[in-house]
Amino acid sequence: MFQIGDNIVYPMHGVGIIEAIEEKEFSGERQQYYVIIMSISNMQVMIPTRKILSSSIRPVTDILALNHIIHIFQHGESERLLPWKQRYKVNTDKIKTGEIQKGAEVVRDLLRMKKEKTLNASEKKMLHNAYEFLISELEVIKGITANQIKIFS
Repeated sequence: MFQIGDNIVYPMHGVGIIEAIEEKEFSGERQQYYVIIMSISNMQVMIPTRKILSSSIRPVTDILALNHIIHIFQHGESERLLPWKQRYKVNTDKIKTGEIQKGAEVVRDLLRMKKEKTLNASEKKMLHNAYEFLISELEVIKGITANQIKIFS
C-alpha cells in the first residue's frame, strides 16, 4: 500500500515518513514491517504491513481537500456547551480518528474557547498536540502556500 519515502499520518502521533520496509522475526514468525520515522517526535515506529489498514494510518491529505478543511476551520459550530469532561472525550475521539478534518475541528474549537476563557491544563495540552499534528501535515502537502498555513494560527 505504501512505498519507501511516502509521507503518512499516524493518529495520535502526526506525520511520518516511510523510511524502510523490513522483514523481522518475532515469536518464530517472519513478517514485513513498515519502518516509520515520526516528524514531531523523531520516534521510529514499526508496523506490520498486514496491520496497516487496521492501524488507521493514511496518506497525507492532498491540496484539493485543503479548501474543505479551511472552511471547517473558519466556519462550523463548536461544541462549547458540553461540560469539559465530555468535550475532552469528544475531542480525543476526533483526534484518534486521524482525519485532518476532525483535527482541524478540535483546533478550531479549542482556539475559540481560549479566546473566551482560560483552558484547563488538559485542554491546553490537547490544543498544543492537535495543532502540532495539523501543522505537521499541512507542511508536507504538495502545493500548499505559507498563507494557507497561516489561516490555522
